[in-house]
Amino acid sequence: MFNYLLKIEYDGTNFVGWQSQKNGKSIQNSIEKALKKVLKTPIRITGSGRTDKGVHALSQYANFKSKKKIKEKKTFLNSINFFLKKNYVSILDIKTKNNNFHARFSAKLRTYEYLIINRQGDLSIDRDRAWHVKKNINLKLLKQGAKILEGTHDFSIFRASTCSAKSPIKKMLPIKVSKINGKIKIRFSSKSFLQNQVRSMVGCLKYLSTGKWSLSDFKEAFKSKKRERCAPPAPAYGLYLLSVKY
Repeated sequence: MFNYLLKIEYDGTNFVGWQSQKNGKSIQNSIEKALKKVLKTPIRITGSGRTDKGVHALSQYANFKSKKKIKEKKTFLNSINFFLKKNYVSILDIKTKNNNFHARFSAKLRTYEYLIINRQGDLSIDRDRAWHVKKNINLKLLKQGAKILEGTHDFSIFRASTCSAKSPIKKMLPIKVSKINGKIKIRFSSKSFLQNQVRSMVGCLKYLSTGKWSLSDFKEAFKSKKRERCAPPAPAYGLYLLSVKY
């Protein structure tokens, strides 16, 4: 039995999310259908994480096991991408791993990036790929709020009611915030995240940086650990799974 790891890029706009579901087209199901066509046998893949409806990925990973050895990497990539290209999903790489490797449980670090475009004019090129915020964002306040989220904390306020994580306590590495020509990028890294955590954090940072909340409001909401104190989560289409490290 061979264990293979796929590196995947996708535009999540027209999907119900990563995980296979009965109510629409998923990324997982689209890849499994393509693999079946290429390998001539049903294949089940396991992703490094479940991105929500509308979320994009520059480097998602998934592994699968197969009795068939993939001998020509270039041929395989060309074949599977032929079946996936109409869905805006691309397999960027494939590697052989040992049989104990698991795309989700072997991951040591996950990095997400959220893109905000802060300007008056409507979006054209970045429509469905960034959150358009017209109200002026105070970058200094945004960075101050991000600093508060760094380290090991109980992130219950940012946790969706359907989250299945065993614990709300996570360790957040230093958060990187940058702004170039109205494009604000916020980068979050942790071993794992709660469901809706990143989008909820961005929603609260937006409240803070646009004057809806003061810095003390932000701190109090975070310390409350109560979901009802959370600002509305940022839209999914501004979120990108940037990388997974093993």
